[in-house]
Amino acid sequence: MYEIYCKLRDSKGMKDSDVAKATGITKSTFSDWKNGRSNPKDAKLQKIADLFGVTAEYIRTGKNTNEYYTNNETAQVAQEIFENKELKALFDVQKDMDPDDLKALHSMALALKRKERGDIDDTGC
Repeated sequence: MYEIYCKLRDSKGMKDSDVAKATGITKSTFSDWKNGRSNPKDAKLQKIADLFGVTAEYIRTGKNTNEYYTNNETAQVAQEIFENKELKALFDVQKDMDPDDLKALHSMALALKRKERGDIDDTGC
């Protein structure tokens, strides 16, 4: 569990102190988890999951039991995109995102869906 937490934390460029501030969980609690002195309670695990946009089950096991995606390969690629700082915009539209950037993301997603359905070819025609 702690390794998965660290991977999520590091993917956001955060430290335990940042997570502690955002969730209200003390830094000593993270130390206890790291050293195996205690295991996270469900409520604390949920706070961390909410912060990172994953399920508590994902932090516990590394597996996402929320079957949002219809196959495991798609879910894995989506998770890799989510954890990549540069690509995370696909999942994390911010309040101050430029409207043109959001429209570009939307158009790109629609074009990919049309291509998947066979409505267009690789050239975009």
